[in-house]
Amino acid sequence: MRFASLLASALVIAGAATGCDAAPRIKDIVSVENVRANQLVGYGLVVGLAGTGDRLRNSPFTQESLAAMLERMGVSTKGIPLGSQNVAAVSITATLPPFARAGSTIDVQVSALGDASSLQGGTLLAAVLRGLDGETYAVAQGQVAVSGFKAQGAAAKVNRGVLTSARIAGGAIVEREVPFALRSATSLKLALRNPDFTTAQRVAAVIERRFPGAARVLDPATIELQGRGGFALVDLYSEIETLPVEVDQPARIIVNEAAGTVVLTADVRISPVAVAHGGLTISVAEAPIASQPNPLANGETVVLPRSSVQVDDGAGASLAMVEGATLRQLVSALNALGVSPRDLITILQAVKSAGALQAEIEVQ
Repeated sequence: MRFASLLASALVIAGAATGCDAAPRIKDIVSVENVRANQLVGYGLVVGLAGTGDRLRNSPFTQESLAAMLERMGVSTKGIPLGSQNVAAVSITATLPPFARAGSTIDVQVSALGDASSLQGGTLLAAVLRGLDGETYAVAQGQVAVSGFKAQGAAAKVNRGVLTSARIAGGAIVEREVPFALRSATSLKLALRNPDFTTAQRVAAVIERRFPGAARVLDPATIELQGRGGFALVDLYSEIETLPVEVDQPARIIVNEAAGTVVLTADVRISPVAVAHGGLTISVAEAPIASQPNPLANGETVVLPRSSVQVDDGAGASLAMVEGATLRQLVSALNALGVSPRDLITILQAVKSAGALQAEIEVQ
């Protein structure tokens, strides 16, 4: 019945959304070609750890990085053994958003590379972040924030979250911009995030009604936009990005067998079919008893095993008609079977094999 209540709640939310003007805007379903984020990566040291950093004997790269950093600051470490566990070597990753300007800040993610047990309380020293072209685009530094924690006593300990991964909000300053001459472009390609012939045609039609001759469909994923009516492409896109478009999508069922999750799109249909599902359940219970000898018998107490095994093969299951012209009817028919989400996955796959399910099943 939990599955029934979850599906009922989903239908209420879907009904509320479809009851009003919920058509998405063009900007919500497309992305502009070449206007994208860029991945940055770097290497650095986190210092100030309370004995939870890398063991330098096990992490020679940490020792070399620490010695090189001290040398750059004028501190000679030749012949001096470095045995501190307050330093950790980390990888630094960040995403440079499109049109990020020099001087703006971005968030960075810090992850331990060595055998550090925790980055909590540490500070990242200044480190450069490079793109795949080898150029430096940002510099990161700051206090790291760990989302987890660790507490322990003499005989027990508790861990929550990941202590070897941390985040620095606004921890990197952009030093180099990614050039993109949008103002001088003669055409602009809009890429659908979910390619579909019908949706692409509808997007082009909506733009054409507002600016005739400004849009054409190249393929199910691409609409080409050209300047019209004295509008530059930047101005034209700002005019059309808020236009509503009715999105179409193929009927699809998403199945996550590990989590027992089933997601059905609104266009899923099932032809009339009779389904009977019986699950096999085997229950084994152990209730050992103690056999004690009579008084003064010089015997020993013996523990005797006692097991109880019960088998339920679902013999009481009966046939049920399942069909649905709409999602609400389909959910009601499936709920009438009274099965769990994991059993529902098996039923849907069997119905698909029978040719009665008009939808694509995607197993994650």
